[in-house]
Amino acid sequence: MPVAVRIANAAPAASVTARGETTPVGTPNADAADDPAIWRNAADPAQSLIVGTDKKAGLYVYGLDGKTRDFLDAGRVNNVDLKEGVTIDGTAGILVAASDRNDIARAKVALFRLDPATAKLTALGKVDGGSGEAYGICLGRDEAGLSAFIVLKDGTVNQVLVDASGATPSGRIVRTMKLGTQSEGCAVDDRTHILYVAEEDVGLWRFDARATGPTSPTKIAAADGRHLVMDAEGVAIAPIGEKDGYVVVSSQGDNAYVLYRLSDDSYVGRFRIVAGVIGGAEETDGIELMLGDFGPGYPGGIFIAQDGHNAAAAQNFKLVAWDDIVKALGLQ
Repeated sequence: MPVAVRIANAAPAASVTARGETTPVGTPNADAADDPAIWRNAADPAQSLIVGTDKKAGLYVYGLDGKTRDFLDAGRVNNVDLKEGVTIDGTAGILVAASDRNDIARAKVALFRLDPATAKLTALGKVDGGSGEAYGICLGRDEAGLSAFIVLKDGTVNQVLVDASGATPSGRIVRTMKLGTQSEGCAVDDRTHILYVAEEDVGLWRFDARATGPTSPTKIAAADGRHLVMDAEGVAIAPIGEKDGYVVVSSQGDNAYVLYRLSDDSYVGRFRIVAGVIGGAEETDGIELMLGDFGPGYPGGIFIAQDGHNAAAAQNFKLVAWDDIVKALGLQ
């Protein structure tokens, strides 16, 4: 079993264990599973769904029991995000967006509808994401509408205003932002309209996420080998109250996850997912986090991490209760 990498100067990390895991992706012996997204079933939280990428093959839908509910052959889709309450072909629904790199010279935003009753995905079409290889993606809303922020492999971030209300979705690039080197993970805080992006060997940045906002980045944290160990990969947000909460980053270089406070960008702490009844998680790419009731197994929220070393099986995703992270780090 892989052992967590110990970096000499890295700060201590608390330990948590997973309460669940997904069925491994279908691509064996490869770096395949990558990024999860969460849909919370407000009427029956235990029936919530997870969408995850096999970046060699397509998109999976899982239940909270980890069992596969659907698979859609979408080719090389790398990261994924979703929003509910989006008008899709005239009716409100759950829109799933994935960074499509089937053509590495021209990024696309691949769009899908998720049916919560059947857990099935339906492909809606693709919109242009700009010149370059698609890598990360996250969704955000502001007064201009729904935006897909597509992070290209070279650190370019294109904001694509997406309209799925008609029979065929459309999109247009309304802004371009830039980081200096390879970047991937991102997340948007719709309360404050801040976009968080991880530049893998440099650190965590934030941008104004509004379509009319400035495009210059502000560095939150450096990949200094102490709190954040490169590669900095997945990014997720735990919003608390009107403006506070945490942004979480995968510190892939030492198999840890780092929390920073949203209100002032301050460092909060680190944790690892270690082996228990279920195996731990190592070399994590994508992560996702959502607070709220997800049933008896995850009453305060759920954190999901891609596991780059799932013992002898293909890669999968590990499910951790937010309450366990709160307890391990002594969060208020």
